Amino acid sequence: MNRITHYLPLIFFIFLIIGLFTFLDNEESDLRSVLLDKNFPDFSLSKLENQEIVTKNDLVELPSLLNVWATWCIACRVEHPFLMRLRNESTINIYGLNYKDDRSKAINLLDQIGDPYEFSIFDHEGILAIDLGVYGAPETFLIDKSGIIRVRHVGVLTPEVWEEKFNGVLNNLKEDEK
Repeated sequence: MNRITHYLPLIFFIFLIIGLFTFLDNEESDLRSVLLDKNFPDFSLSKLENQEIVTKNDLVELPSLLNVWATWCIACRVEHPFLMRLRNESTINIYGLNYKDDRSKAINLLDQIGDPYEFSIFDHEGILAIDLGVYGAPETFLIDKSGIIRVRHVGVLTPEVWEEKFNGVLNNLKEDEK
């Protein structure tokens, strides 16, 4: 009996870890589906680069991607080379949402490592991010020509994620336009 009592904390810990991983997996699935097939929210914020006010109507090249990023986000730097490649090789426009960041640091970073975005929306207070359900960076949204969110990805955008989640939906959207 004493031996079983000795292992109870370990057994409890294992069940706790299994439960947390199950919860986290379900949580990400729920997050991805919350805004799918809904209108992109209205907003009025400034551009990162020149403080010009932009709205949803300024995302004129649809379908497009909106990528949530920040200078403090290490994972954003990991996905950056793929975003640069996507900008150079793809016909889709990429807009940035600079999330809870310092404007001058963000501008300097893009000057140093390259700017994959048509423009970045400066969301210092996280207002648009809250409307989108963003809880961190990076996150990427695919918006169709009608302004409807078709895909949401939480985490680093990689070539594998692009093929798995975005490319097929984007091709279907292009077929629908024909």
